[in-house]
Amino acid sequence: MDRQLISSGSAFEPVMGYSRGVRVGDRVVLAGTAPQWPDGTVDPDVGAQARRCFEIIGAALEAAGASFGDVVRTRVYLVDAADFEAVAAVHGEVFREIRPANTTVVVKALLNDAWRMEIEVEAIAGSAAGA
Repeated sequence: MDRQLISSGSAFEPVMGYSRGVRVGDRVVLAGTAPQWPDGTVDPDVGAQARRCFEIIGAALEAAGASFGDVVRTRVYLVDAADFEAVAAVHGEVFREIRPANTTVVVKALLNDAWRMEIEVEAIAGSAAGA
């Protein structure tokens, strides 16, 4: 099976030896996605952070030949449980009809103190209804 590496262009990819995502066959796995803009800025609003994560995730899914409709699992990492409702609302905007399996956990910290959350997804390309 072919292995397709999806890059976001992050300077950390070659240093750490990772990819934004990997597609093998119809399976697409995306790395934890932080809410950072290309210039390094991070919006302090957690809802805006969730939307930024999904923008990055959407682009990576597209690069892998998949879509949000193909997502079968999401994992959300929060540094504050009080952010759950705001992040859940944005997650619901994206996945209300798709309804992938989800795990949401509260962690002590993420790599950047400005990140209030990080999201990772797994997808099966071509599995969306009507695909």
